[in-house]
Amino acid sequence: MSESSNTGQTFSPIEVKLEAGKDYYWCACGLSKSQPFCDGSHKNTAFTPKKFSVTENKTAWLCTCKKTDNAPYCDGTHRKL
Repeated sequence: MSESSNTGQTFSPIEVKLEAGKDYYWCACGLSKSQPFCDGSHKNTAFTPKKFSVTENKTAWLCTCKKTDNAPYCDGTHRKL
């Protein structure tokens, strides 16, 4: 799943287990050390984490390239970078 961009940076979606009814905050800036979740590193930037939740327990692949059209979920865009 890992792909390298033309800048040499490697992006791979991260598989996570999500719990129904729990709020999650997906990192939209790429600076978080807790990828794919926000750790507050966006402070003093124009970025805001995306709040999301799920209605049933499930496993999902979350985006780390931050270019997905289906945030926070990976849509394969990292393969084109």
